[in-house]
Amino acid sequence: MDMETLLSYKWSVMTPEFIILGTALLLSIMDLFMKEGNSRKWLGWIGFAGIAGAIVSLAFMIGAKDTVILYDTFVLDSFAKAFKFILLLGAALIFLLSIDYEPREGLKERGEFYYLLLAALLGAMMMASSRDLITLFVGLELLSISSYILAGLRKKNLKSNESALKYVINGGISTAITLFGMSYIYGLTGTTSLTEMIPQLNALTESGYLYMAGISFLLVFVGLSFKIATVPFHMWAPDVYEGAPTPVTAFLSAVSKTAGFIIILRLCLSVFGNIPDEDGMQSILVVYQGFIAILAAITMIVGNTVALRQKNIKRLLAYSSIAHAGYVLVGFVSFGGYFYFDAIWFYLLSYVIMNLGAFAIVQAVGRKTGTEDVTAFAGLYHRSPLAAIAVSIFILSLAGLPGTAGFIGKITIFMNAFTNSTPHIVLASIMIATTVVSYFYYFGILTQVFFRKKETEEPFKWSAPLLIVTVICMIATVLLGIFPGAAFDFLNLNIS
Repeated sequence: MDMETLLSYKWSVMTPEFIILGTALLLSIMDLFMKEGNSRKWLGWIGFAGIAGAIVSLAFMIGAKDTVILYDTFVLDSFAKAFKFILLLGAALIFLLSIDYEPREGLKERGEFYYLLLAALLGAMMMASSRDLITLFVGLELLSISSYILAGLRKKNLKSNESALKYVINGGISTAITLFGMSYIYGLTGTTSLTEMIPQLNALTESGYLYMAGISFLLVFVGLSFKIATVPFHMWAPDVYEGAPTPVTAFLSAVSKTAGFIIILRLCLSVFGNIPDEDGMQSILVVYQGFIAILAAITMIVGNTVALRQKNIKRLLAYSSIAHAGYVLVGFVSFGGYFYFDAIWFYLLSYVIMNLGAFAIVQAVGRKTGTEDVTAFAGLYHRSPLAAIAVSIFILSLAGLPGTAGFIGKITIFMNAFTNSTPHIVLASIMIATTVVSYFYYFGILTQVFFRKKETEEPFKWSAPLLIVTVICMIATVLLGIFPGAAFDFLNLNIS
């Protein structure tokens, strides 16, 4: 590749990625030359500024035409813009949480904390714009490896060490399964380009090849199910969520989970959505909708029922996160539906906002009480009415009650189950039933907040980063619940 060809690319479409990369490199160099013992918190503010700059640069690209560079391996389309907005918004809020985070045993490695988060974010953003199996996989591994290190960053905490080990083992297994599934598609088409695969996959007619394509879909979906923590591939989530630093837990539950759905959607739309069944009448995605429906049903049931027995708030939110992955999978049973894509995007946006708001309060309460037990929320209303109102809004949204973003997200996903020629009535019924079950453990938190005696007389103190995150998430959760179309109007996106 000569210099003229390199210069001919429209590199401006990668501006958000270049900003994140540059910020990560800057933070790593600054951290390297800083004296030991000096506070690294201000590095977090630089990282936050970098993410804000990336959001601004992305905003200027909203109306731009779809652009493809690097031999069709990187694309800036409506899909990429929509999901990069969620990723960057979530990462910005998590950076504020990380600045506020102060574990009892200290965190000497705070510098690494910031630029590893940026590296993980960069991997997720690359996945959103990838049109090639290689770049998809590189982005996935950049996200995964950074997350493994972040999960075990509290080196003196045994639970953190345990969580990192379990995460690495399960992550390695999922990576192997995913890569094995991708190898089948490469073997069938002879190319890693998602665009070049389409005509070859459309032309598949022999039953043997279609059988291999079906195996590939199952392997890739199972491998990525580890990433989004669906049952029965959820084993790592509760332990990792409990042991990891709270901002990392928030990152895994929001940004990393969103990235997992991004790669699934990319592959489903570009690859498996173009493979016909043996009759050549419909996509194999339609053929395997029953498999996805069963996975979604089991995930919703297990996530919500096991959460009923949890006393640790981070483990409770881990099982809640598993249940929400099941809700999103309900949207995947309607690949023929005209609006399922918008519904999934809106649900993920709502989930990121309300979940990060909840983790902000969890972090603040845990720091004051020294425990992550649900009882730490006892009497929160008397110590801080604002914190009590905030956590109530987030919990009600997670539960899916009207007037919140979570309600709109769930109702659109619920309606998705009826858009097919064969409505998934049983799956929709399970979604309603498990949502009702979730009220018991969600409202159990609110019972502690409003109706239990306070555990400590110490007043609740707000730090600036924590207050910013809480207020932003509160406002966004309510506004998206009242004006759900505002997100699409603001971004001027049509990703159907």
